[in-house]
Order: sequence, then C-alpha cells, then structure tokens
Amino acid sequence: MKRSARCGKRSPSASRSSKRRRREAAWALAFLAPSLAGLAVFVLAPFVETVRRSFTNALGTRWMGLANYRSVLSNAAFRLAAANTARFLACCLPLLLGLSLLLALLVRARRGRGGVFQTTFLLPMAVPVSAIVLLWRVLFDANGLANGLLVSLGAQPVDFLGTDAAFWVLVATYLWKNAGYDMILWLAGLDAISRDLYDAAAADGAGTWQQFRYITLPGLAPTAGVVGLLSLINTFKVFREAYLVAGRYPHESMYLLQHLFNNWFLSLDMGRLTAAAVLLVLALLAVLLPARRLWRLEERT
Repeated sequence: MKRSARCGKRSPSASRSSKRRRREAAWALAFLAPSLAGLAVFVLAPFVETVRRSFTNALGTRWMGLANYRSVLSNAAFRLAAANTARFLACCLPLLLGLSLLLALLVRARRGRGGVFQTTFLLPMAVPVSAIVLLWRVLFDANGLANGLLVSLGAQPVDFLGTDAAFWVLVATYLWKNAGYDMILWLAGLDAISRDLYDAAAADGAGTWQQFRYITLPGLAPTAGVVGLLSLINTFKVFREAYLVAGRYPHESMYLLQHLFNNWFLSLDMGRLTAAAVLLVLALLAVLLPARRLWRLEERT
C-alpha cells in the first residue's frame, strides 16, 4: 500500500517542471494578448460581419438568404473579373517562382559578386507606385518608347493599354516588381541547405543537374510554400498600378476582381460585395489547404 501510494505521487522535479511550463505559458499568453486582441477586433470581427452581411440586404437589416450569392454568380462582370484573375494567377505565379529561383541560382553562382545583383534586382521594390505609373505611360503609350522601337524595326505600333496586350503588360509589371523579393527568399532557403550534402554528392560523381534535382529541390520545399503564399498575396497588390493607369474600367483583359470590388464599393452595393468577398475567401482556402498538406508531406519526406 505504501509503495502504491508512493508511486501515485509526482516527484518534486516533475511538479516544478509542470509549474514552470504553466508559468511560461501564462507569460507567453500575456505577451500575445495585445496582438490577439487586435487580430480579433480588426480581422476576425470584420470578417464575421462580412459573412453576416452577405446574407442580408445592403443595409444589413433584412435577411436575404442566398440571393446575394445568386446575383454575384449570375453577374457577367463578376464572371469576367474572376476569369481574368484566375488567368492572371495561373500565368504569374509559375513564371514568378521559376524566374526568381533562376535569379537566386545565378546570384549564388556568382559568389562574391552576388551582392551587387541582389541590390539591382531589389530596386523595383523601392520604386513608388506613382513612378511605376509614369513608367507605364512612357513605355506603353501610343507614342511611347515601346511603339517607337517597333516602328524603328518596321513593325506596326500596338495599343498596349487598349487591346489584349494590356494583360501581358500587367503580367510583366508584376514579374518586374516582385522577382527580386522572391529571389531573396529563395536565397535564404538555399543558405539553409548544408554544403556538406553537395560535397558528398560531388564526391560520389553526381553532376550539377543531379545535385539540383535530388538536393536543391527537396531542400527548398519548405521555402517554396512561403514564397508561393507571399507571391499569391502580392498578386492582389498589382491592382494599384492598373487602377492609376487605366482607371475604374480598364481594358477587359485586365479587369480583375479588385476592379469589380472597388466599383461595387463605390456604388455601395454591399450585398454583392460581401458575397463576392466570401466566395473569394472560399476559393483561396480550396487552393491553400490542399497545398499546405502537400508542403507538409514534402517536409516530412
């Protein structure tokens, strides 16, 4: 009986360890409390209200059921903006991830001179939006530099902002502005891969491509998730340049969801605006949650 009672008691060291963990958890919660409060007030509460308003009228006073969602899905402008946004994401994300990774590998190959290239590729991030708008007009106006070059080569001038070419101008702007930022992220991922793995592979006779395929790519799997997520977020920031250059109603090839949301907000069409925002969140979750599972599986393997 004494032995069993003694076994049922916790040792003093275990008790002290448990108290220390509880104390550390309390301190951590105290430090996180301001951030959690701000997140709840400025992010979670507005999102909950957005979901509620998507089922009500514009004033939020009368229950409408799924009427707002049906109105959004049957709206021609929404279908055009959603298709353009999906096309923009499908074009930009693979191009940006591949281009920025290539730049990171080239910078790494330059060794000592890589710092100069890093600074050069990061310069577009320091350019203000107003300067980018001016650059757009200088390059892609009807009498701009791009058309001047085409005419000098004997080609016909192109209305870059009034035809389907506007979409590719938007894609090029996104790549130019974000490639340097993603390159830095890839470089951080490359630094995390042990050099000993490459030395061992080279000693076993592995070539450059084999090292890249079996060491670099698997080692960059965690970084790829972060780079992909940040690149996805940055795609929604390209609206600023398009809006300042072409206004509320640009050429239909680059009429994105951001344009539509802005127009609905200006007209106070809150029912359709909130319903479209909820649909956008659901679409992003449908893409990000499976991708998150895939990244975790790659990290484990």
